[in-house]
Amino acid sequence: MNEQTLSMRLERVAAHVPAGARLADIGSDHGYLPVALMRRGAIEAAVAGEMALTPFRSAERTVRENDLSQKITVRLADGLTAIEPQDAITAISICGMGGETIRDILEAGKVRLSGHERLILQPNGGEQPLRQWLMDNDYRILCEEVLRENRFDYEIIVAERGDPVTYTDEELYFGPHQLQARSPAFVTKWQHRLRHKQQTLNHFGRARHGVCEHKVQDLVRQVRWINDVLG
Repeated sequence: MNEQTLSMRLERVAAHVPAGARLADIGSDHGYLPVALMRRGAIEAAVAGEMALTPFRSAERTVRENDLSQKITVRLADGLTAIEPQDAITAISICGMGGETIRDILEAGKVRLSGHERLILQPNGGEQPLRQWLMDNDYRILCEEVLRENRFDYEIIVAERGDPVTYTDEELYFGPHQLQARSPAFVTKWQHRLRHKQQTLNHFGRARHGVCEHKVQDLVRQVRWINDVLG
């Protein structure tokens, strides 16, 4: 993967960035996503934020080698502190982190959100608490995707702030749009998850002692939900 050939996961993230956006890519790593979008003429400007020095320098190098330093600002910063008011950001991408980590980044940086940005989020697990944060902060989920790449299941969640929205527990767990579409990738993901959760329940059953009953009941409920969805 490089700035010319994105992974399938990042290509799907790129597809949800509005044309002409001013993008903040948080946790940008090598800066491949904003550089690829800028090379295609798909966005107007970008900020690539990184909190670790090595990927920050990698992003700087990618931007410099593509002669895009006038269009893409690379900042060493924690989360949304990479965004300044003068950036006039209209879209924020946060990819490749746990859903709880993305939630914490959004919560810690709420003061930097104007409420007019599109959020394009690609959590590696932990989607339920991330959707909970979106709902609690009046972000409506516009669309969702599940995709499988290199034997891993990835989800993409796209949201914008609007009127308050309420999702059911099952919608927070599976994703409101995922539940409606039930794509082949969605079914495959939850078939894998179901097997793993059933194995965990069997392990709990053999352990007998030292297992929190609340944890067992939560897992039983999840297994029931997944069985119901898979039919």
